[in-house]
Amino acid sequence: MKPSIPSILPFAYVVLLSYHCWVTWADNHGNFLHCLSLYSENSTSISEVIYIQNNYSFSSVLEFSVQNLRFSTPSTPKPQVIVTPLHVSHVQAAIYCSKKYGLQIRVRSGGHDFEGLSYISHVPFVIIDLINLTLISVDAEEKTAWVQAGATLGQLYYQIAEKSKTLAFPAGVCPTVGVGGHLSGGGYGLMLRKYGLAADHVIDAHLIDVNGRFLDRKSMGEDLFWAIRGGGGGSFGVVVAWKIKLVTVPSTVTVFSVQRTLEQNAANIIHKWQYVADKLHEDLFLGIGFGGTNSSTQGKRTIQATVACLFLGGIDRLLPLVQKSLPELGLVKEDCIEMSWIESVLYYAEFQNVESLLDRNSTKFSFKAKSDYVKQPILATAWEEIFQRFYEEDGLTGSMSFVPYGGRMSEISESEIPFSHRAGNIYKILYFVNWKEEGIEASRRHINWIRRLYSLMTPYVSKNPREAYVNYRDLDIGTNKKVHTSIKQASIWGKKYFKNNFNRLVHVKTKVDPGNFFRHEQSIPPLSSWWKKKGD
Repeated sequence: MKPSIPSILPFAYVVLLSYHCWVTWADNHGNFLHCLSLYSENSTSISEVIYIQNNYSFSSVLEFSVQNLRFSTPSTPKPQVIVTPLHVSHVQAAIYCSKKYGLQIRVRSGGHDFEGLSYISHVPFVIIDLINLTLISVDAEEKTAWVQAGATLGQLYYQIAEKSKTLAFPAGVCPTVGVGGHLSGGGYGLMLRKYGLAADHVIDAHLIDVNGRFLDRKSMGEDLFWAIRGGGGGSFGVVVAWKIKLVTVPSTVTVFSVQRTLEQNAANIIHKWQYVADKLHEDLFLGIGFGGTNSSTQGKRTIQATVACLFLGGIDRLLPLVQKSLPELGLVKEDCIEMSWIESVLYYAEFQNVESLLDRNSTKFSFKAKSDYVKQPILATAWEEIFQRFYEEDGLTGSMSFVPYGGRMSEISESEIPFSHRAGNIYKILYFVNWKEEGIEASRRHINWIRRLYSLMTPYVSKNPREAYVNYRDLDIGTNKKVHTSIKQASIWGKKYFKNNFNRLVHVKTKVDPGNFFRHEQSIPPLSSWWKKKGD
């Protein structure tokens, strides 16, 4: 059956429009580069941080911060230009010139975004890679720090530890994550039950807006300052630096990481954990994760769970808390290790020395992830079916990780910042699968596996909406793969990420970027976008 003419026209229109975009860019290529030099306050230095596709170092600069190898293939769309700013004026010039010549921009700090949105676009685009903006200034007396957005969490932790043994920051466990992306989506770590999210501790910021203005908290206003602390990156401007409030930690903390298989009572541990993890003392983070493994004793595949702890105190306080609340674990003193907070960072990063925190290199592989929130314990009868998914061949490298809530997370209002997942959540789930095989078929199989697992979990997680964490971007959620999308379409994923805060984010976006210059497949859309004018 031949396709009808109406079904052909939209496709042809898209092809022609795409072709027109690329031809237009080719015509303006030299003009764009000249514009960058003209509008940068330091035109000499900007020439040193511009990489075009025929530069010998273009590929190495592009690939260095690509953390997900799904997006490091010959068919992955490449930017026309990469700018690695040394100064704020370089960022301002990149924004101005991209607007003038019809280019989109992507802003990258660490490259850990799960769907590659900080370095991929399907129309001509420029990457502003903040890798050179890494200055960190720690004021131990004030208990604050200014951190440029291109710094990594590891670099931040290193600088804090250089100034104090009892100051810390409640952010993530992966040292190579960029500060810019982490804070823009909320950011959490092993102290979230004591201190909340990383974004809860942002007290000022420096942002370049769509008009190239340099703004701080006072000049940007409280609405925009609210939006950038958890509203997701790539929607409101380019944050070039954050001022954060540090937290106090004891000189001694305690960690343990205990593994148990199904034959060692893992199923009961996982089930019982749900009833206690969010009710434990706020000084205690007790996380749990599991995946498939080969049993060394049984010679067959089994499920292995890992229970991980960070306790802000010593073993003598920790041991009775865990033994009373989760006796199924069988924790003994010998499982626990006392250390400093910075040593606990190294422990969970599996680093040997503190200098390793300064290294931006990381192990890379292809992966797909999803997230959920759980408000009622999953019944014991459901676990067997869930475990079975990890016996499948494509789930051999899959895992589920549970992050306990409660404590400070239940005390902060849902509307305090855009991150809305607070009281009422027992824990968050991270679904994860990775693979080393190359090719589309390998990606398809593993992605289909995690999608089936996600579907299986539907009855057991939050509903109306089924909530998700914006820093675990998932383009499966209500995304039509287009950068331009309707408010109705965007609200599907917007409500999952932000719940009722999505509406306020849309109004902030409408005010500060009505033309929707800062955008990607899951950016916050303005009310005044072109589709509203088209009657969408």
